[in-house]
Amino acid sequence: MHYGDLYLGKTMVLCKDTPAFIANRVGVFGILALFHLVEKMGLTVEEVDKLTGPVLGRPKSATFRTCDVVGLDTLIHVADGLKVGVPNDEAKALFELPAYVAKLNENKWYGDKSGQGFYKKVKKDGKSEIMALDLKTFEYKPTQKVKFATLELTKSIDSLTERTKVLANGKDKAGEFYRASFVGLFAYVSNRIPEIADELYKIDDAMRAGFGWQLGPFETWDAVGVAEGIKMMEDAGNKPAKWVYDMIAKGNKSFYKIEGGVRKFYDVASGTYKTIPGAESLLVLDNIRQNKTVWKNSGTTVTDIGDGILNLEFHTKMNTIGGEIIEGLNKAIELAEKDFRGLVISNEAENFSAGANLALIFSMAVEQDWDEIDRAVRVFQNANMRVRYSSIPVVVAPHNLALGGACEMSMHSDKVQAHAETYMGLVEFGVGLIPGGGGTKEMVVRISDSFIEGDIEIPALREKFLTIGMAKVSTSAHEAFDLGYLRKGHDEITMNLSRLLNDAKASAIQMAEEGYSQPVMRNDIKVLGKQGMGIIYVGADTMYSGHYMSEHDKKISIKLGHVMCGGDLSAPTLVSEQYLLDLEREAFLSLCGEKKTMERMQSILTGGKILRN
Repeated sequence: MHYGDLYLGKTMVLCKDTPAFIANRVGVFGILALFHLVEKMGLTVEEVDKLTGPVLGRPKSATFRTCDVVGLDTLIHVADGLKVGVPNDEAKALFELPAYVAKLNENKWYGDKSGQGFYKKVKKDGKSEIMALDLKTFEYKPTQKVKFATLELTKSIDSLTERTKVLANGKDKAGEFYRASFVGLFAYVSNRIPEIADELYKIDDAMRAGFGWQLGPFETWDAVGVAEGIKMMEDAGNKPAKWVYDMIAKGNKSFYKIEGGVRKFYDVASGTYKTIPGAESLLVLDNIRQNKTVWKNSGTTVTDIGDGILNLEFHTKMNTIGGEIIEGLNKAIELAEKDFRGLVISNEAENFSAGANLALIFSMAVEQDWDEIDRAVRVFQNANMRVRYSSIPVVVAPHNLALGGACEMSMHSDKVQAHAETYMGLVEFGVGLIPGGGGTKEMVVRISDSFIEGDIEIPALREKFLTIGMAKVSTSAHEAFDLGYLRKGHDEITMNLSRLLNDAKASAIQMAEEGYSQPVMRNDIKVLGKQGMGIIYVGADTMYSGHYMSEHDKKISIKLGHVMCGGDLSAPTLVSEQYLLDLEREAFLSLCGEKKTMERMQSILTGGKILRN
């Protein structure tokens, strides 16, 4: 368990030796109960997948699409195994397949492995189209858009716990579906203690890790409200295990609670709350934010995480970087320089950050407000330079997406403590721009630092130019080293996401204790001038002539090369960071005025697709 936690980055769950262990016991029950509920309520395949996907904190593949990917035959084998293995299970009747699932099995329509299941991909006029199975007629039809009033109510609710409560109280068919689902799930998991696990948190851990649920069953019940969940059950003619009534009788209102910044669970055997083993050593922002917030605005929270270290957390949509985050960044550094000894930039959202707020740049470009764009880019450049040149160590701890401006911020930190699953890249080329928050400048600094006297310098320029020009995104934190976004021998990787903040804080403390000194701005960056631009021109012309890039791609490439080579310099020259930042901002601004760049931005914002015009 220790090895799996630290070196594989896995959630380790110690379970009892019972049929299907924890995740498959609860998960397969949930899917089969859902199959029967679908038949009872007359729901469509598309409706169920809309209701049981991301809106509920579950994977995008939701229910039926997951069955197609895994294989319906696999699910049926597990269900048959449970039918035999747990003959005294109170829900054993649900392990019998409903008629439509039995027919799918009879037809051998197992999903992707057989070419069709609940969905089927067909070719129509040379294009692929996804068809959904009509569970009544057993014919495939084009997938339909799904709308429910309850789902519309949750669109503006980012908090999953708040959203879950709204879903459970819906007044339409969706609300009825959620209540019926929750009633069965809550009763079932309460009866599995102590059969499959002695502690309830293990069931939640297993469902989060095994099925990709953001909230486990008991966490979902807490979100709905324990007493409210019991009432839902009783209204439906069901009830939880006796220990849940005993817990409520003692005045306890939830399965989990936070005490002293540590999360505790209700221990059924002792009737008291206990700390989850190992949780006392983990830093969790959700657990400490309430009592340790130092400063906040609409898009950020600055939290005292102890030992003289602050944490800056983003909470905008997709954590995109706009004015409120830059304000928070400057404030966090100011506070850390005054009363603390280090700053960590991390958050617990699904993604670290999807980058700068493109919608804001696009709207200013449409209005042709060039002064405002220039000001916005300059402000972001200055903020990232402050990350680099503050008097305290700044550690950035990215996870999942760290794109564009988030990658630039990471590259300017004193150290990056990245989660192994970090997808980092300077992706601005895809929307017709170049990195404008100091990212292009920073790549040039890294190229210059890699030069060894006597070596040929062009290959290093070409490699980093292609990294930006092809908008390369690392498929892991390890690949981010190869692409030059992370520095070998300097930045580090954490395998287990739950330990990322701890490791980042430890890095900040170590730098502070080793006597961190404020860096000095660089003016010794070697750029290759026209010698480098020659290679850029030849490469761009070759790619354009071979129809590998459009005319506009060629224009962006030339502008990117102009910045990376230091502008119109007749020979290799040493320049300052500010000189490169000015070139970068000038190129960014001129590209914002290009019609084709605006078309690319619009395509990403409206359809999420990269336009190659």
